[in-house]
Amino acid sequence: MNSELEDDAAAERPSKTALKRQMHELQELGEALMTLPDARIDAIGLPESLREAVRAAQRTRSFEGRRRQIQYLGKLMRRAEAENAIAPIREAVAAFRLGHARDAHALHEAERWRAELIADDAALERWLASHPSTDVQALRSLIRNARKEAAAAPPAAPGAAVRQGRAYRELFQRLREMLHHDEAPSHE
Repeated sequence: MNSELEDDAAAERPSKTALKRQMHELQELGEALMTLPDARIDAIGLPESLREAVRAAQRTRSFEGRRRQIQYLGKLMRRAEAENAIAPIREAVAAFRLGHARDAHALHEAERWRAELIADDAALERWLASHPSTDVQALRSLIRNARKEAAAAPPAAPGAAVRQGRAYRELFQRLREMLHHDEAPSHE
C-alpha cells in the first residue's frame, strides 16, 4: 500500500525535463525583464531582491558574470512564481515587446508610403482616400521636392549606400507624423 502512495505522488510531480524547461523559461523571462527601462521595472512592483538582481545583471558586462547573474535571476523568478508574482512580469514584458513591434510597423508603413508616393502619382490619391485630413498642398510639395532630389542625385557606385536628400527625409517624417496622428485615439 505504501508503494502505491509513492507511485501516485511521483506521477503528480513534474518530470525533471519539465522542471528544467520551466527553469529555462523563467531565466528567459528574467533576461527579457533586463531589457525593460527602469521606470517600467519599478512600475511592476517587484520584490526588492529581484529588482536588485535585475539591476546587477544590467550592470554586469562580462559574459560569465552575466550568465551567472541570469541564473540567479531565474532562481529568484522561481521564488516569485511560488508567490504568484510572475503574471505582472510577463504582462509588462509582453506590453513592452508589443510597443516595439508597433513602432517598427509604423516605421515600415511610413517607408512604404514614401516609396509609393515618390514612384507613383496614383499613390497620392490612395493616401488621400485613407487620410482625408492631410494638407494636400504641403504633401505634394514634399513629394515634388523628393522626386527632384532623386533625379538630380548622381548614380551611386554598386554596393555603396545612397544618401538621400532633405526632402526625402522630410517626407518620411511628415508621413510618420500623419500616421501616428491617425492612429492616436481622439479625446472628444
